[in-house]
Amino acid sequence: MNSSFSLSLRPQFWRKLVSSLLIGTTLSSLLPWHNPALAQTNLYCQFSPQAIAEKDTLRERMVQGDQQATRQYQDLIKTHGDLLRQCRTRNWPQTQAIWLRLYPCDAAPGALDKVLDHIVDKGYNEVYIEVFYNSQVLLPANDNPTPWLPVLRSPGQENIDLLATAIQKSRERGLKAYAWLFTMNFGYGYGVRSDRQGAIARNGRGQNSLAVVHDGSQLFIDPYSRQAQTDYYQLVQAILKRRPDGVLFDYIRYPRGSGQDSVAGQVQDLWIYGPASRQALLQRAGNNQGRELIERFLNRGSINGSDIQAVRSLYPNESSPQWQGLSQSNLQTALWDLAVAHAAQGVIDFLNFAATPVMRQGLPAGAVFFPLANQPVGQQGYDSRLQPWDRFSTQMEWHPMVYSVCGHTRCILEEVQRVVSRAPSQTRVVPALAGFWGRPDGNRPSLDAQMQDIRRYFPQINAVSHFAYSWQEPQRDRERQACRL
Repeated sequence: MNSSFSLSLRPQFWRKLVSSLLIGTTLSSLLPWHNPALAQTNLYCQFSPQAIAEKDTLRERMVQGDQQATRQYQDLIKTHGDLLRQCRTRNWPQTQAIWLRLYPCDAAPGALDKVLDHIVDKGYNEVYIEVFYNSQVLLPANDNPTPWLPVLRSPGQENIDLLATAIQKSRERGLKAYAWLFTMNFGYGYGVRSDRQGAIARNGRGQNSLAVVHDGSQLFIDPYSRQAQTDYYQLVQAILKRRPDGVLFDYIRYPRGSGQDSVAGQVQDLWIYGPASRQALLQRAGNNQGRELIERFLNRGSINGSDIQAVRSLYPNESSPQWQGLSQSNLQTALWDLAVAHAAQGVIDFLNFAATPVMRQGLPAGAVFFPLANQPVGQQGYDSRLQPWDRFSTQMEWHPMVYSVCGHTRCILEEVQRVVSRAPSQTRVVPALAGFWGRPDGNRPSLDAQMQDIRRYFPQINAVSHFAYSWQEPQRDRERQACRL
């Protein structure tokens, strides 16, 4: 990855949240009208209990080997797909997606059909299939060119391509199927490999992310590492062979711990001490004086007048220290700005690197991010995730995770507003919502209430997603994890 690019002194993406919305409560006039011609679906394009029961019965008979039921079932899922497409065309939102993790149990006869049927029944016309997470990939064991374990690894499952099957079965039902990947979070299994230690992100205390993220599974890589880039490129290429309808990149950021570990306030807090990142930062120096000062700043966390005099004595033929973005006389502050911008630029570059082969194939690539993960904290600190999403490519889809909880929709809408205000008009913004249909979840409003208010205040948005199938259907999810193969 080429690291020669210009850096802003104080990155423009750190701006305070200033919007505040007054939220109305009477929204019934905004609901999409139910079309009588589509009698099997309601105003959210959800299918009637009778239509669902008919499909369930035919699917069960298909699994039992009934050939006539198989033909009827295949005809019915196509009919339901056509009805769903017509309904979504006529009603807001035109795209309604759901996030889905698959398990080995979904390879059983009829199991994947059941999950995807249920997704269609709930009115979704896109599904985001998780294909890389927790050091696992949704690739067959016998066709896995990556350093991660396959999700299906029981004897006899070596050739099962659950991702390819899920994409095919989604399309049969009128669903678009996106591949959804972790990005800079390569997982615990990657971090314990002796041959990958140089690819891991480290802070100035010599720690990797396993030391500060308490769940013990999040291992973040150095985005400047050629090894990490190569491994991820092979993963993306393998996924593209399965021809998804798009690819979504998640965890495009650095880790966030708890307490003081959630803020980067000094250079040792930044995840730029891996060998590749450190070397790339030193290469930003414009001369030997600049390189020496950067080195001292990294090693000690600060510089003083004695350091400046020392580097002048070391390199007397140079008039002053130079590095990319240097435009002020306070060298201590300038070095901090350089280090922060360098860390953030690594995130941007890794995303662009990952998304390029997707976009070259003419497929949509999407960036998944937290709207509040690019904020300044205190006098000179930043949210430790350093997720500069407002500098992500505007040619990509933006998928903000708007999960704030405040007892109503106002804080959710504030997050959407923060993104919309920074997104060019051509950028597709697809808010990701959490919750349940028809009922609140603690202090979080129902999905329908959130969607109604987004429609009211942001009419330019015509696509939303719901996180996640496992949250909406915890019992079904547990059953899918615990089956006997």
